[in-house]
Amino acid sequence: MTSPIDAKLAELGITLPTPTPPLANYVPVVRTGNLLFISGQVSIDGAGKIVTGKLGAGVEIEAGREAAKLCAINILAQVKAAIGDLDKVVRVVKLVAFVNSAPDFLDQPKVVNGCSDFFVEVLGDKGRHARSAVGVAALPLDAAVEVDAIVEVV
Repeated sequence: MTSPIDAKLAELGITLPTPTPPLANYVPVVRTGNLLFISGQVSIDGAGKIVTGKLGAGVEIEAGREAAKLCAINILAQVKAAIGDLDKVVRVVKLVAFVNSAPDFLDQPKVVNGCSDFFVEVLGDKGRHARSAVGVAALPLDAAVEVDAIVEVV
């Protein structure tokens, strides 16, 4: 039987990728009690192509939103790898998003909405979360966006 979340992903034409292994000395997910702490997921698609560049310096807001959505997809892939079943998600608690930004770029929240909107679309009210949207001078691999998450599970 297909879970409601898997069915919603299929309806949207989204296949969760194999989670990206860590690029350094850390683990992708730490579980403590009913919380999963998901390490930062960059804007990389299932084929391994990274959405790169700076918002406000060659990367437009809509492309940034799509990059942020990729981060959300990768977060769900890490969650599924950790717990096996996305229906065990109780709530996305908190997101911290980093946007590779030109010095005068001020629309980080609009970019990060690509991630937030995706979680709500797929998870409904369980996808509503607290969040921070931070502009940074650079990200690993020149990624356009990186997002880490705290997710409550059963």
